[in-house]
Amino acid sequence: MTIIDELKWRGLLADCTDLAALGRRLGEGPATLYCGFDPSGDSLHVGSLVGQLTLRRFQLRGHRPIALAGGATGMIGDPSGKSAERNLLSREQLDQNLSRIKVQLSRILDFDCGANAALMVDNASWTAGLGYLDFLRDVGKHFSVNMMVAKDSVRSRMGNEAGISYTEFSYMLLQAHDFYHLRRTLDCELQIGGSDQWGNITAGTDLIRKKLGVASWGLTFPLITKADGTKFGKTEDGAVWLDPKRTSPYRFYQFFINTEDSMVPDYLRKFTLLPPAEIEALEAKHGANPAAREAHRALAREVTTIVHGRTSCDDAVKASEIMFGGGLDGITESLFSDVAGEIPTTSLDKSRLGGAGLPLADLLVLSGLCPSKGQARKDVEGGGIYLNNVRVAEAARTVSTSDLLFGRYLLLRKGKRSYSLLKVEQS
Repeated sequence: MTIIDELKWRGLLADCTDLAALGRRLGEGPATLYCGFDPSGDSLHVGSLVGQLTLRRFQLRGHRPIALAGGATGMIGDPSGKSAERNLLSREQLDQNLSRIKVQLSRILDFDCGANAALMVDNASWTAGLGYLDFLRDVGKHFSVNMMVAKDSVRSRMGNEAGISYTEFSYMLLQAHDFYHLRRTLDCELQIGGSDQWGNITAGTDLIRKKLGVASWGLTFPLITKADGTKFGKTEDGAVWLDPKRTSPYRFYQFFINTEDSMVPDYLRKFTLLPPAEIEALEAKHGANPAAREAHRALAREVTTIVHGRTSCDDAVKASEIMFGGGLDGITESLFSDVAGEIPTTSLDKSRLGGAGLPLADLLVLSGLCPSKGQARKDVEGGGIYLNNVRVAEAARTVSTSDLLFGRYLLLRKGKRSYSLLKVEQS
């Protein structure tokens, strides 16, 4: 299976400027390709992960990937897929964002593997010193306004009330110049990106043909969507970030473990590096019995390991097991705090647990798990109540400070999945 065949199989091929010619070129030997990443925020998100993984797929086959962090274009903002112009960022904000994004990129791409080691570049390094008149003469003259207006990313904005500024209108030329620069200086022959980048990418192949007279290609992959058709992105509600400080490994794992059944096969192909045979086996099991969730777990484990590493993934799995009644032995307070953030929480004054403590029935009512003390005792006697994920056998059980987790938490559970957390505070 060639890299083109693999991209097709994984559903990662939307458009290509000349697929047959690109396939022949890639069959001749290693090629250099690039994908750009937006530094308008201090973290990449799940949607941008597809571009990183596609670069990685090429790298595993011997090609050389370039990750371009748009320090220059990020000061303007790409109008593609946007209904309104974004706020411009300062150079200081961009530099801070770039430094954090580079760390995230280095988790996916191998920057130390010899001849095809990945390279990271910032387009500010070749754009900052470029004069306006020089840019108009050397780049702008090769583009007609008619052609630029015809691009989807521009035309869609011209039809609304806000319109599009000249600043964002010029973005296409800057990205085209990036591809031209990389083709000229690093022999970069291929640019990849999401399908909303098609107009910008083809602008680059046109500029290379006109100025250098050599071949270059553009290839896009479909934008990743949720089951309801909305795309992943920084501005969408519930964005899933690659920075563990913004989306913890546990919440990252939970996002994928909770993937809608219908999307699991698609996500396995696009978000993992698992071989096709293994994915097809998981798809068959998923089709036969999706309730077993074997494919969900494989998806969540693989993506979390790729982004956060094996240790963080193991911790996330352990935290996830708590929500299914798993034991708390060996769990750290930091990991438990991630779980606690997903559970309804009630405050409790620590003084109330002094001495012999409070009856468990009182706490069950306080937490909202039981409507009355009488019902709480019946639930305990029926074997359906758990304290810190350990079943309680005695209806008269009292709870004191000795039962606290990390000196501040009580985890209550009714049945299999009804949780409540009591957070003990000092008065």
